[in-house]
Amino acid sequence: MLASTLFLRPPSTPLRASPANIAVWILVWAELTEFALFFIVFLVVRAHNPELFSQGPTQLNTQAGVLNTIILLTSSFCVARAMEAMQRGRKKSCLYWLWGTLAMGSAYLAVKGWEYHWNDAAGFDSRTNLFFTLYYYLTFNHLLHVLVGMCTIGWGMVRTYYGYYSQEDHEGLEGVACYWHMIDLVWILIFPLLYVLR
Repeated sequence: MLASTLFLRPPSTPLRASPANIAVWILVWAELTEFALFFIVFLVVRAHNPELFSQGPTQLNTQAGVLNTIILLTSSFCVARAMEAMQRGRKKSCLYWLWGTLAMGSAYLAVKGWEYHWNDAAGFDSRTNLFFTLYYYLTFNHLLHVLVGMCTIGWGMVRTYYGYYSQEDHEGLEGVACYWHMIDLVWILIFPLLYVLR
C-alpha cells in the first residue's frame, strides 16, 4: 500500500507528455554533452593558465557578447510565442513569430561576423594563445549550431505553412523549438565563461 502511494500516480492524475519526441531529446543531450566536455576542457586549461585567462576577457569585444546575449534571449521569446500560437491554433501568428526567430538568428550571425572582424583588426585569431584557441572553438561551434537551428526553424515554417502541424498535432515543431532553446542555453553558459569570468 505504501509503495503504491509513493511510486504510483493516482489514476485520476494524467501523465503529462514531454514536448517533442525521444529522438529530439537524444540529440539535445548529445549536443549538450559535447559542449559540456569543452566547458570542462576550458576550465581545466584556465586553471593551469590563470593569468592568460584573466587577461582574455579584457581583450574581447564585450559589447558584441552582450548584444548577442540579448538577441538570443529575444529569439527564445519568439520561439516560445510561436509555440503558444500553434497550441491555440493560430498558424499565421505562429509563422510571424518564427520569422522573428529567423531575424534574431540572422542578427546573431551579423554581430558574430562583426566581432570576428573586430578581433582580426585587433590582431587576435585562433593561434594567438590558448584562450583565443578555445574562444574560437566554442564560439564558432556555437555559430554552426545557430545555422543548423535556423535551418530547422525554416523547415518548421515550411511544414507549418503547408498545414503539416495543427493545434492538436505539432510534435515536430516542438522538437524544433527544443533544439533552438538548447542553442540559447549553451550561449548563456558561453557568455560568462568567455566574456566575464576572470
